[in-house]
Amino acid sequence: MNFIDLNQKLTGNLNRIAITTYDSRLGLMFLGATENGICLAEFHDRIHLEKTLLKLAENLKAQFAEEENQHLNQLKEELTLYFDKKLQEFTVPLVFTGTDFQQKVFQSLIKIPYGSTSTYKNQAIVLGDLKAIRAVATANGLNKIAIVIPCHRIIGSDGSMVGYAGGIYRKEALLQLEGALQQTQLSLL
Repeated sequence: MNFIDLNQKLTGNLNRIAITTYDSRLGLMFLGATENGICLAEFHDRIHLEKTLLKLAENLKAQFAEEENQHLNQLKEELTLYFDKKLQEFTVPLVFTGTDFQQKVFQSLIKIPYGSTSTYKNQAIVLGDLKAIRAVATANGLNKIAIVIPCHRIIGSDGSMVGYAGGIYRKEALLQLEGALQQTQLSLL
């Protein structure tokens, strides 16, 4: 990903998003943070990655700077502990973007416990509007902080694996790591 080219599309933005890479067990990830917290954790091959990055920078009125900061260092440590099964709850500060409704969806995702799963329908019920299932699904798809905001814990009402921008195989691997899938399945981690 060439962040200099992306920045040329973001003229006039004054804030900064520090961006770095993290080599996870499931592939290379881009991590981003402002001075207030993490705003990005995405796999390098996520669908529509460039569009996602541009929207993030637009929402935060920021440009990308390839550098480290305290939040990125903390996230790298926490991701390593997570993949080593030594961390179940992230503590790194987060910076949410999106509409108020989308941010409520992200907050509801964080409340799904490690090792558990939920559905779009259950999320809509928790948010107080069963009719909002499609809006909940759309918001899940707009999550820019993979793993930390655990949209991978959302499965179909019938137990099937439903969309995940990082790839269904990663979703299955994350759920297996957390013990939310039967261990008789082939381990991807």
